[in-house]
Amino acid sequence: MRKLKTVLVIEDEADIQNFISRVLELEGYQVLRAGDGKTGMDLLRDNPVALVLLDLRLPGKDGWSVLRDIKHDPDLSPIPVIVLTAIAESIQRKKTLRMGATKYLVKPLSAHSLSQNVADVLHQKSEQYQAAQQGALSRE
Repeated sequence: MRKLKTVLVIEDEADIQNFISRVLELEGYQVLRAGDGKTGMDLLRDNPVALVLLDLRLPGKDGWSVLRDIKHDPDLSPIPVIVLTAIAESIQRKKTLRMGATKYLVKPLSAHSLSQNVADVLHQKSEQYQAAQQGALSRE
């Protein structure tokens, strides 16, 4: 049996968190949930996570701080981060992408759009990993 990929959802709105979790669980992912940035970072450090879905507006440690912490930590920085936010401004989009976010999606999202974006990012990560492995083998 293949191992389930784990996705961490850091979202403070329970309805949105439940929707995202349900969609991803139906797609076969294991989902970890956090309602704030500190809890999200704790879960990220304690679990093997393939992808983070991150809201920017969170209580306490906001999503900007979480994204910065992930991308400045050598152990966590390879993990792709999809920012999910209600902020549709292009300035915000550009800032998060410059900070290292893989994608910037504006809520509300359809179930199809969510699952497609998650699958695309994880597939791209898998291809990059395989290419890196092949490169390492060819240098041996």
